[in-house]
Amino acid sequence: MNSGESHFHTRRSALATLIATALLARGQPSLAAPAPQPGAARFGFDDVVAQARILGERPFDSGGLTIPSELSKLTYDSYREIRFRREKALWQESGSDFRLLPFHLGFLHDKPVQLHVVREGNAIPIPFTTSLFEYGKVPVPKQLSPSLGFAGFAVTTTLNDPKIQDEVISFLGASYFRLIGRGHRYGLSARSLAIDVGGKQPEEFPFFRALWLEEPRADSLDLVIYALLDSPSVAGAFRYVVSPGRTTAMSVTATLVPRVEIPRIGIAPLTSMFLAGEGDLGHRTDFRPEIHDSDGLLMQNGSGEWIWRPIRNPASLRISSFGDRDPRGFGLMQRDREYGHYQDLEAHYHARPGYWVEPIGDWGEGRVDLIEIPTNNEAFDNIVACWTPARPLDIGKASEFTYRITALSTTNELHAMAQVRNSFSGWDIREPDADGMGKQRFIIDFGDGDLAYFVSDPKRVEVVASTTAGSIAHTIIAANPAAKGFRVILDATLPVGQTADLRVYLKSRNRTLSETWTQSWSVPAPAVRDAPGHVVTRD
Repeated sequence: MNSGESHFHTRRSALATLIATALLARGQPSLAAPAPQPGAARFGFDDVVAQARILGERPFDSGGLTIPSELSKLTYDSYREIRFRREKALWQESGSDFRLLPFHLGFLHDKPVQLHVVREGNAIPIPFTTSLFEYGKVPVPKQLSPSLGFAGFAVTTTLNDPKIQDEVISFLGASYFRLIGRGHRYGLSARSLAIDVGGKQPEEFPFFRALWLEEPRADSLDLVIYALLDSPSVAGAFRYVVSPGRTTAMSVTATLVPRVEIPRIGIAPLTSMFLAGEGDLGHRTDFRPEIHDSDGLLMQNGSGEWIWRPIRNPASLRISSFGDRDPRGFGLMQRDREYGHYQDLEAHYHARPGYWVEPIGDWGEGRVDLIEIPTNNEAFDNIVACWTPARPLDIGKASEFTYRITALSTTNELHAMAQVRNSFSGWDIREPDADGMGKQRFIIDFGDGDLAYFVSDPKRVEVVASTTAGSIAHTIIAANPAAKGFRVILDATLPVGQTADLRVYLKSRNRTLSETWTQSWSVPAPAVRDAPGHVVTRD
């Protein structure tokens, strides 16, 4: 993975700041730290939490959140000209496998964040200097202060080859970050916090004011990062422990101090893109069969049920909520790993990871929200998934959430049951009949798990289907040897103007064989003509 890939990714905009001071030596940051005095306190996460508590007690201050106009006026193409000089990556002398590469400010990334390295217990700011970057055709900026800050950073390590440095994680844009495992290409993003996603108010984007990275030792396997987060509504402190590998994982501890009541706060939010899938012929804009970073929301609720919800590109904003208590996990997944299903030699959608979030401790009552925003452009993220507590966090009090995010290539390792491989709509919603009922056909392919055992005798497998409104007209199940499982065909009916949630899973006697597929659908009021050429919609 090229370390510049996240640098030039244009889906996210940077929103962050603080100030920096330090010395310059030979055109590079001097990170030599004085030896800690006996008994002196060592900088750590508790210090960041203390800063967040103080910040949360004060009114939000937007001062200092600007950069020189010569940087903010950079275009997409000119910003792409600016590259970090990899030979100046920090930590090359430490003997560790990690390298730190800051990102330059400019274009959409117009809010500076101060970077620090924590060495021997001391937090040392990294000064900005133009000598760290190549500017290509862009004139080298003059008289920029060492305290300017950066847009974020990337860290490389020997992820795919013991002799090659590949990017494993990047922090760039508001509170966004991305991590990848072995063989992955960057796709979806994680966020530290989301506020009012899909709500009535404009979305608020919390941002990082400062980031600290513990300098890794020669034998370090993990990377430790601290962050100070701020926004008009909340301040927060975050601790991230990154463990690179075949399935790179990150442990997250978040301490949040709300300034005001926040009705819609998203914990462990994930952001992705979905333009078209196997069932979305109308959304295809070119020859590629599918275009998406993620194709489904996977959940394990507090009672242990595994649920799969296919992602769609809706005609209008759609929010699906899954009420729960103490969820065991949720994530946006790229389950389809076949290159031929995407046919994209540049984007490599088949190599995009999924992110699985595992709460640690009790998260109480709340819901997993899936927000699907209509889009006609793959350049924009239009999918968000997050945990929303049932009640707002207490104003002025610190609330802590701990969880783990893992970058996965497959969901087979999460549970042993059969999984949803594909789902389609068999036809467009049929015109309502005389009784005002619309009809829709759904096709779901279940595969793997223990289904291959039952393929020779489908009668031993039962389809369990339910709906929150309308009715299930009938179901058909047929063996699907190619998928090592079964295909379910379901016809559902629903009154005009209503919306229903469907649920389907397979069982044999009292044994559950598959995860639960769920999908919402609705029957809109049909358009009628009340005058020649004049179309109206029935209420």
